[in-house]
Amino acid sequence: MAETDFPLSGVRFVKRIVIGNQDPSRMASDGEIEKAMELLNRCLTEMPRGVIIGVEKGFSLLNIGEHQVVLQHTVYQVGFQRKPLWLE
Repeated sequence: MAETDFPLSGVRFVKRIVIGNQDPSRMASDGEIEKAMELLNRCLTEMPRGVIIGVEKGFSLLNIGEHQVVLQHTVYQVGFQRKPLWLE
C-alpha cells in the first residue's frame, strides 16, 4: 500500500514512539534509543504496516557546571488501520 493510499480517516490506532532524551532527569541509554528505533522500523515494515502521521521535535537545555548541553528527542506518531497483535 502506498502512503498516498492511506486515508487518515482509516486510522484506528496510533503508536507514539520517542527517540532520544525527552526527560533531562532520566537520560536514555544507547540501548533504549536503539530499541525505540527498532520498534519504529518494525512498525513501518511489518504487517499491518503503519504510516507516520505526525512528528514532534523537541529539545532541553541542561547546564552542567560551565557547560551547556542540548538534549534532543523526536517523537513519531505511527498510524495503523488496526492495532498490530505484536504490539504490547
